[in-house]
Amino acid sequence: ISTDWCSSELKYPSGEMSTSELACTYAALILADDGLEITSDNLLAITKAAKVEVEPYWPGLFAKLFAKKDINDLLTNVGSAPAAGAPAAGGAAPAAGGEAAAAPAKKEEKEESDEDMGFSLFD
Repeated sequence: ISTDWCSSELKYPSGEMSTSELACTYAALILADDGLEITSDNLLAITKAAKVEVEPYWPGLFAKLFAKKDINDLLTNVGSAPAAGAPAAGGAAPAAGGEAAAAPAKKEEKEESDEDMGFSLFD
């Protein structure tokens, strides 16, 4: 009888989260839920209290991420991405003459409604 399934050490295939990364993720969620600052020291305190050893670089990476980006914003905006074809920030470079050429604004095409197609979902 094989007992490989009940080994005490979790092993993840490549491409999946490591135990340390997952522990820091949960620790960051706990800190955010309690309204505490997500710092390297706080992440380490939670992972030590949970008796999970993490590689030393994970807490620092998570602390740097959440110093720049609010975890609640990340959670509420999961899956929302900018529309395809959105203009890049900064605009185009100026023309060789030093002045940017003004392009005429295009009219937005009106989307077709169900009435225009001759059917409706509620007919």
